Amino acid sequence: MKISYNWLKEYVDLNMSAEELANKVTLTGIEVDGVIHPDAGLKKIVVGYVESTKPHPDSDHLQLCQVQISPEETVQIVCGAPNVAAGQKVIVALPGSRIANNEKIKKGKLRGEISNGMICALQEIGFSDDVTPQAYADGIYVLPADAEVGQPVYAYLGMDDAILDLEITPNRADALSMHGVAYEVAAIYDEPVHFPAVDLKESEKQASSVLQAKVADPTDAPSYNLRVIENVTIKPSPLWLQRRLWNAGIRPINNVVDITNLIMIDYGQPLHAFDYAKIGGQTIEVRRAQADESLTTLDGNDHDLTTDDIVITNGADVLNLAGVMGGLESEITTETKTVILEAAVFEPTHIRKTAQRFNLRSEASSRFEKGVNTGAVLAALDEAANLMAELADATVLAGRVSPTVLEPKETVVNVSTQRINQVLGTTISTAEVQAIFVRLGFGVTEADGRFTVSVPARRWDIAIEADLIEEVARLYGYDRLPETLTASASTPGLLTPRQQLIRRLERKLEANGLSQALSYALTTADKAAAFRLTNSEPTSVDWPMTVDHATLRMNLVSGLLDDLAYNAARKQQNVALYEQGRVFLKQHATTVRPHELEYLAGAITGDWQTAAWNQTAQPIDFYQLKGIVEAELAEFNLNEAPEFVATARHSDMHPGRTADILVGSQIVGFLGQIHPRVAKQYRLPATYVFQLDLEQLLGLDSQAVVYQPVPRYPAITRDVALVVNETTTNAALEATIQAHGGAYLTKVQLFDVYAGHHIEAGKKSLAYTLTYQNPADTLTDDQVNDAFAKVVSALQDEHDATIR
Repeated sequence: MKISYNWLKEYVDLNMSAEELANKVTLTGIEVDGVIHPDAGLKKIVVGYVESTKPHPDSDHLQLCQVQISPEETVQIVCGAPNVAAGQKVIVALPGSRIANNEKIKKGKLRGEISNGMICALQEIGFSDDVTPQAYADGIYVLPADAEVGQPVYAYLGMDDAILDLEITPNRADALSMHGVAYEVAAIYDEPVHFPAVDLKESEKQASSVLQAKVADPTDAPSYNLRVIENVTIKPSPLWLQRRLWNAGIRPINNVVDITNLIMIDYGQPLHAFDYAKIGGQTIEVRRAQADESLTTLDGNDHDLTTDDIVITNGADVLNLAGVMGGLESEITTETKTVILEAAVFEPTHIRKTAQRFNLRSEASSRFEKGVNTGAVLAALDEAANLMAELADATVLAGRVSPTVLEPKETVVNVSTQRINQVLGTTISTAEVQAIFVRLGFGVTEADGRFTVSVPARRWDIAIEADLIEEVARLYGYDRLPETLTASASTPGLLTPRQQLIRRLERKLEANGLSQALSYALTTADKAAAFRLTNSEPTSVDWPMTVDHATLRMNLVSGLLDDLAYNAARKQQNVALYEQGRVFLKQHATTVRPHELEYLAGAITGDWQTAAWNQTAQPIDFYQLKGIVEAELAEFNLNEAPEFVATARHSDMHPGRTADILVGSQIVGFLGQIHPRVAKQYRLPATYVFQLDLEQLLGLDSQAVVYQPVPRYPAITRDVALVVNETTTNAALEATIQAHGGAYLTKVQLFDVYAGHHIEAGKKSLAYTLTYQNPADTLTDDQVNDAFAKVVSALQDEHDATIR
């Protein structure tokens, strides 16, 4: 929720900086994600007046504009906007100015003609395409006629404001409005709120004479209210209204639609406007859709409805999806003369299901899902009607058409000072507690430290004692609550061996150049099913918040690839990430709760070693990743050495550059390059990943780490070069060497691999250094030669090796 600080100050007397307010609001429980100053980094951008234009002599689209930039100065500016014309007040970036993206504007020549600055579109001074009015989407923005030439444009465009970006949790939907935030801020600073009164003037003509309405099931729409506004003139909204909308992240459309959006931001009450001439009669009915009905919504998409959808009809045909999106047939256009204005409260569960089924999440549906202030429904409707009368030169018919009305009720909750202090560990006095309730605008009576609190309808999140205690904690100050250590000398805090091992694994990955990432446990069904170590049935959320977060993950790799793709899209090409977290597996689709297993995964893309004056770039490859994984596996001190076996069983991995990791016959992970098809989907270059099942690894037999004294006697080495079939693996050869090397063989090191000239086709050469050492005595050549001969013989017998 984006909150305009200037607008907020109209409701609450505030004299601190926006950053100070943001910090205070965050400390009391509503996180402020950031404070945005739209004019930050901009300078020397002023109001200009286009006195005349003429075509550029060497261009078919450029115009030579004579622009007044101060009462005393007129300059020439070359402009290519299709809508530039004489008589306009425009946005001018003077020579030496800074516009969006810190771009400096200089005096220069365009095709031989002098241009003293630039006439700007809104996007060029930092506005998003999403909020730029459609009429000016492809051209410059035209300021109102009363804009003063030579003055900075920031105040005219609302850019001198500060925008607080609030992260609203679902339980605080009351703060999805300017009124709600004003109440919150007023309580924090113990200031009163002052909202302007609505003086709605109605005509003598009754709305009920031209419109009737009914609700088939009051539980679907417990409050449904309509007003009729005649003689409407559709035109652009005044600049003050447009400023409020685009500072809230909403694109201005026209005066009627903009008013409905303004009231939604102000009151938190979504409204909808119908074109009376297009509804096909004089009746509005709220009911459930029938199975064979369909609707084309405002976005131009067709939807087949179900009986779970609440719809607005004319008694026969569907006009719109209640609380979600209007229908295309009854939308407001420049031809609209009479408007039906709707303010309602809809049953939240069905609104949520409809929005999710059709992927039509909107600002309106979000508010109806979380709840709206039932005490402000009629006030919001009247305020909108009043603004339409003022800004659309319209007439509001007398009375409302309200087939159902929901009377707002206060919630009464009891709590005591003793209980509050017991829960919070504080010594707050009864007087302080009562003052906090008063600041919140709650009705309160007190007797012997016990409070009876009447909570108004605008705070529908408060229903039980614990809710009131939370309010006291927020306003008293979380930073003032006493601290209590969870560990002491008698209850020391220690990590379990399992936790210690996981910490060591993470530290080793970070030492090897990987950075930790945290990914969402919920993802898409396709991503959840990819890169699985074992077969598993998916676990899906019945009603996910978004379609991208509908299924619990069964791997960690997909989330890391999302992270790599995010970085790659921002020109970060050399990225190495790891994640330790849980996956959710179940063997049968009928199982309700999946097993939660600890996994460890990594993903690396780009160059492992960047280019420098003394070295070339080295891209990540299979063997670099294998070394990282081997270092991780070494931390487990397994009795049986892990084995890397080439495999093509993973459909999302490169069939020729992937290996399963086995301990005995048990698969504990895999590593390799992702399939080029997958890399293309994520728009990544060659990328290597690994994934380990920590649950399996932790369950394997391990050996204790025993200190060995540094040997006092020298070691002896022997080298051997073998020619073997190209299908013979290094792991198999090393296993044979270790098995027959004798008691004094301490190390086997592969130092050369060769295939080609002088080597038979289908063969390869591998060369090893074998190190022998006796920690208790000096080895003799005969001892080493005997042991080495046994190794050579075993290699010849078991692998048909030829000694070079």
